[in-house]
Amino acid sequence: MTIIIVMGLCCFFYILGAWQKSGTGRGDSIALRVNQETDCTILPNLHFETHHSISGANPLIMTSKVIEPCHIRYSDYTPCQDQNRAMAFPRENMTYRERHCPAENEKLHCLIPAPKGYVTPFPWPKSRDYVPYANAPYKSLTVEKAVQNWIQFEGDVFKFPGGGTMFPNGASAYIDELASVIPLADGTIRTALDTGCGVASFGAYLMDRNILTMSFAPRDSHEAQVQFALERGVPAVIGVLGTIKLPYPSKSFDMAHCSRCLIPWESNGGMYMMEVDRVLRPGGYWILSGPPINWNKYHQTWKKSKQNAEGDQHRIENIAEMLCWDKIYEKEDIAIWQKKANSHLCHQMNGHASKMCKVQDADDVWYKKMESCITPPGEAAQLKKFPERLSAIPPRILDGHAPGITEEDYEEDNKLWKKHVNTYKRVNKLLGSSRYRNIMDMNAGLGSFAAALDSPKSWVMNVVPTVSERNTLGIIYERGLIGTYHDWCEAFSTYPRTYDLIHGYHVFSLYQNKCNVEDILLEMDRILRPEGAVILRDSVDVLNKVRNTVSGMRWKSKLLDHEDGPHVPEKILISVKEYWVASEEENNS
Repeated sequence: MTIIIVMGLCCFFYILGAWQKSGTGRGDSIALRVNQETDCTILPNLHFETHHSISGANPLIMTSKVIEPCHIRYSDYTPCQDQNRAMAFPRENMTYRERHCPAENEKLHCLIPAPKGYVTPFPWPKSRDYVPYANAPYKSLTVEKAVQNWIQFEGDVFKFPGGGTMFPNGASAYIDELASVIPLADGTIRTALDTGCGVASFGAYLMDRNILTMSFAPRDSHEAQVQFALERGVPAVIGVLGTIKLPYPSKSFDMAHCSRCLIPWESNGGMYMMEVDRVLRPGGYWILSGPPINWNKYHQTWKKSKQNAEGDQHRIENIAEMLCWDKIYEKEDIAIWQKKANSHLCHQMNGHASKMCKVQDADDVWYKKMESCITPPGEAAQLKKFPERLSAIPPRILDGHAPGITEEDYEEDNKLWKKHVNTYKRVNKLLGSSRYRNIMDMNAGLGSFAAALDSPKSWVMNVVPTVSERNTLGIIYERGLIGTYHDWCEAFSTYPRTYDLIHGYHVFSLYQNKCNVEDILLEMDRILRPEGAVILRDSVDVLNKVRNTVSGMRWKSKLLDHEDGPHVPEKILISVKEYWVASEEENNS
């Protein structure tokens, strides 16, 4: 009897399955619909190559709000460095050039258009020397800096000869002179900070020596200088030394540089030099070329008396001595100081205890006021030379200065992200090529995504959100990578269309109940180039909400399963931004 019952049940379920498989059953229609909406195997509708149109309709038909384009006048809109808003703030200490983000009711809820004629930037290294005029149509620098070899206009492109105010013969020759004093060739110097960078030729030519430079300059009368830098494929952000601390952790940079950056280093009790000291690694170098160096020759050109010009340099020398920096070079227009590798004894002998900052965490800097005090030096980290530094265990982890992160955690994180990046490369075979030069990681963690992706054809801006439980940006810099702090409830300090690819790991889960998903996606769209790609990794529920929003933003998307199979709740959303530019019809409407 048991055998007969079992055989009967088997036959019943066989017939039921055959009926559903035939397509006439309701169960199969539901399954078919689910499969159509969550197909996670191929990406027939996504095109990663650069061209001006993406043919074919998106098979994922979803009901969503269509977000309209903004007016063409917003094509270069930088929400937190808006020129009109800046004028309402005081000019003292460059306050008006700092970040001043729009209130909630002032935010734009539209898509920033590319200017008419926008084209894909040239691949690196050609992009270092040429930028299409249509992408950044500003000629003022070609006139203002004509004799300094910054930039030239030729036909329909800008040409960058590699010159600068203090290196009219080219950045390469200038860097050769620095290399006679600073070890630029052996991997000792990997991360650099360029204050008041212009069009970032210094950082562009340091890449030949495998050095990553974080360049920054304000959005000011030198129109679009940071935009030019990023169009060239060089890391840069809009920023200024004003009243707020720089968005970088302490002891981050191996070298800092100012080439006629016009920062009043001697003012405010040496506050700006003290901020450079905070972010400069023990044993690091500070280069100052231009005023007030070589004052005896140039004081009349600077419209200063001999006494004033000499006094400025004398005050800088005194501040450097107070910071325990040793002057190791001065010739003509260039002076170089080196921060002592261990300045404890120096500060004790000189009685600097009263000048030390009282802050407990020197990396807690987001919107924190700059102070005229010396950051306690701490112990000098023993860093390996690059590229060994990229995979070696960072000193902050080894010394127990990264709470909750062990050596084992670090090794596991590296392995995990190698697997993840291999998956991305299977989906998008152009990843790691010059197709994606400027890459942003919105929630960088330990920097393992950038480390796994490491390629001379691209660089990664590693962002550590200010709302993260763990502050890992110092670890990222110890690996020889660069990045910044940022709160994604606000706009990033960059121009529109400056990144080729954006990666986000659990960004939207991190910002749940903190700010609007649509606002974050609109900011991503603003900084993403036409035909740029987005890779998001998050829970399936979160990504379905994101996918619903981006379907109304001229993005094409596909949801993929986790590498370990469909039962893992974490999924991957791959998106490509369509190519489109401002049209007369949209502007008139």
